[in-house]
Amino acid sequence: MSDQKRLFLVDAFALIFRGYYAFIKNPRINSKGVDTSAIMGFMNSLLDVIKRERPDHLAVCFDKGGSTDRVEMYAEYKANRDETPEAIKIAVPIIQDILKAMHIPIMVKAGFEADDVIGTLSKQAEKEGYKTFMVTPDKDFAQLVSENIFMYRPVFGGGYETWGIPEVQKKFEVEDPLQVIDFLGMMGDSSDNIPGLPGVGEKTAKKFLAQYGSMENLLANTHELKGKMKEKIEANGELGILSKKLATIMLDVPVTFDAKDFELDHPDIEAVKNIFQDLEFRRLTDNFLKTFSTETETTPTSAPQKQEAQKVTPKEQKSAGAGQFSLFGVDDSVTTETTSEYTRQTAKTSSHFYQSVAPGIATKLFIKNLMNQTSVCFDTETTGLNPITAELVGIAFSWEIGKGFYMPFPEDKNEAQELIEQLRPFFESESIQKIGQNLKYDIKVLAKYNVTVKGKLFDTMLAHYLINPDMRHNMDVLAETYLNYTPISITELIGKKGKNQLSMREVDLEKQTEYAVEDADITLQLKEHFEKELGEANTQKLFDEIEIPLLRVLSTMELEGINLDKAFLNSLSEQLNTDIANLEKSIYDTAGEEFNIASPKQLGIILFEKMKLVDKPKKTKTGQYSTSEDVLSYLAKDHKIIRNILDFRGLSKLKSTYVDALPTQVEETTGRVHTDYMQTVAATGRLSSNNPNLQNIPIRTERGRQVRKAFIPRNENYTLLAADYSQIELRIIAALSKEETMIEAFKNGEDIHASTASKVFDVPLNQVTREQRSNAKTVNFGIIYGVSAFGLSNQTDLSRSESKELIDTYYATYPKLRNFISEQVDFARDNGYVQTVLGRRRYLKDINSRNAVVRGAAERNAVNAPIQGSAADIIKIAMINIHEKLIAGNYKTKMLLQVHDELVFDVYKPELDTIKTLVKSEMENAYKLDVPLDVDLDIGDNWLEAH
Repeated sequence: MSDQKRLFLVDAFALIFRGYYAFIKNPRINSKGVDTSAIMGFMNSLLDVIKRERPDHLAVCFDKGGSTDRVEMYAEYKANRDETPEAIKIAVPIIQDILKAMHIPIMVKAGFEADDVIGTLSKQAEKEGYKTFMVTPDKDFAQLVSENIFMYRPVFGGGYETWGIPEVQKKFEVEDPLQVIDFLGMMGDSSDNIPGLPGVGEKTAKKFLAQYGSMENLLANTHELKGKMKEKIEANGELGILSKKLATIMLDVPVTFDAKDFELDHPDIEAVKNIFQDLEFRRLTDNFLKTFSTETETTPTSAPQKQEAQKVTPKEQKSAGAGQFSLFGVDDSVTTETTSEYTRQTAKTSSHFYQSVAPGIATKLFIKNLMNQTSVCFDTETTGLNPITAELVGIAFSWEIGKGFYMPFPEDKNEAQELIEQLRPFFESESIQKIGQNLKYDIKVLAKYNVTVKGKLFDTMLAHYLINPDMRHNMDVLAETYLNYTPISITELIGKKGKNQLSMREVDLEKQTEYAVEDADITLQLKEHFEKELGEANTQKLFDEIEIPLLRVLSTMELEGINLDKAFLNSLSEQLNTDIANLEKSIYDTAGEEFNIASPKQLGIILFEKMKLVDKPKKTKTGQYSTSEDVLSYLAKDHKIIRNILDFRGLSKLKSTYVDALPTQVEETTGRVHTDYMQTVAATGRLSSNNPNLQNIPIRTERGRQVRKAFIPRNENYTLLAADYSQIELRIIAALSKEETMIEAFKNGEDIHASTASKVFDVPLNQVTREQRSNAKTVNFGIIYGVSAFGLSNQTDLSRSESKELIDTYYATYPKLRNFISEQVDFARDNGYVQTVLGRRRYLKDINSRNAVVRGAAERNAVNAPIQGSAADIIKIAMINIHEKLIAGNYKTKMLLQVHDELVFDVYKPELDTIKTLVKSEMENAYKLDVPLDVDLDIGDNWLEAH
């Protein structure tokens, strides 16, 4: 390996923006409501570079105030850029604080861009014999590449690629990297607003460089060009020279490369950890500590216990071949203890008393004490994650912070049942409050032992969901965030997933006790914390009257499951195979060759190179043609092959996700499918369905609807009943906005879409055309989601100007609706949240962002969340009330599914008339609005017939 020293120069903003947009669909928000995506993304990249490369020297370069010289040359330089997102503005000073704590130099010079700072430093370092690696995805840096200066580019999907002279020559088709400046000058750069030469794109610029070698030589030989290209270039020669100057990275910034200052030094471990703790970076803290570790791990043993790090001498560190590498030698200032200890509490550092309960007299004394409590936290330990098949291994109890008990269960089922019978009085006591984290799981496990959990419940996961719906709610995160405590990891007991993972039964009793009781103890502490916060957020009533009672409803529904017609699905799978094969043949015939339709790369080449369906096809970040759903949908109406490809994708997904997968998800012990309804996923309050997801079965296509045919009643004595709220979201928006015209239409039982069309198109109700009704329907539903003229024109046959006119007329027809939308946005701006009819809050951290795109999304949520959330609240009330009536009446009928605005029941046929009346009444009277709620009922021998 070369002894030549290596300098890494990091383009800060390029990696900050890259990190921010990597999390754009799932932003990282901490408990304080701060968007930490940009910081996390940048730090992940920086630590990745350090771990991969272990550079000798490193600096991070920032912009400050933009390029004074370039703006003086061209006032429009970078003038088209959107305002920096709020989260990035917040991130920059925090990132700089982290870098200071890491003792990494920050290089910045007012009036110059980071490109210029990096360019100047890289050339200075080159003269001093260094190899320099510029860490950036920005292709402009290719002009700086030389024998000792390289680009170190993060690539899409992870990893890095190094560009030296050969890579730049190949990428830009140039002989000298300096020609990249001419290339950029010729074709311009829309992101920097560099104009370039009109009509010259990437291919033309490469052709000119191959022929003329430079911008100046091209302009000196325009007499060799022809037609409009000759005219354009001759008329814009000065613009070309200006563009080249703008694209040239400056090499004379007043900064100095001082090798001693740039050495990668010992970070201030505690200072960095404190910043990360404030930001609530748990995994990043681990990553940081491992990156700068002065330890190397021992070779893992087969025992599923925590691996202890082995201390090594400086000599051993250099020769260690396995485990974590060490960047630095050990000295007096950085000890092994400093880098391995956490500031958070753990079971090893906190005082606690956790005890297992022995059989016999000890168990009787424990239960006697247990029955004297008014509030107890409990947590079941089981053989697996599926509550339908899992068996009890033990139950932990805690009613005093720092203390708790663990009752192990025998493997023999009869003995286990005998032990649970001793605990039955506790679980079925109405006077003892039961506390837990994700109690639905425990309730379902205990139900298999014929034990019903009664009394008041407190679920910490549900409580936190109401307090901070956008954050994660698992216990480890909550413990670290609110209690500054890191719980024992399950992998420390049973090992990682795989064939060597142990069952909980195989774990030593002492370790079971420590792990299980810790969970109960932490949950008890979280309960005391969240109880106060529920009151402060005015969500205690929502917690007590909706989410907790619904927990019991969902556990009953999930245990019940639904019957599935496997034979029908097998038949449907064969039909889909035929349909897919026919589509494949049609696609191949049109394309003139066979290829992998499922490969975006191969598909892109066929559609956009061979068939040339569009002039300027959109490309992905990796440079291949985009064949995403939105791109193809736009082309579908003009090209049959595109329609066939979309159909092929739809049928292939339907087959793999539902038709072939559903039979494998039937539980052997029950013969039924048991979905898992999650209350804590959607911030709006809607339920989510998982394993399998029954809410996403496509219903807009004939084949998609066929899947519902597979869901059937228990037996011939039962029938399925589907009860569906009619246009509930439109009814809610009419009621909340107090828009009399819409309210009257609903009260009179009118077709709301025809009624809207009649008013906005100014035609009598009986003369509304199908197209007018369809357009009015699109606007009616689109208003809830903030539809624009552009969006409406894409969803209808209307032009953009016609769409704008329709939206303007709509708002003129329903002025109170427009006022309601404005009021919702204003309320959100003033309070930071909006709420449903029951007070469920949706926090909108970006409602006052200066970035128009980010703020616009928050404004749409300000309108949509109360509507969608109120609909979710109302159907939850209906479910709770129906569940109670079914139990009180001792009916054989069972509630099986909830899919958005629809409930599905397995109805015992002799009870049908009674149940239809009961369900319709409870759903329509779940919540009183100024608009009547209307429910459609249907029955059938399968879900499709009943829907």
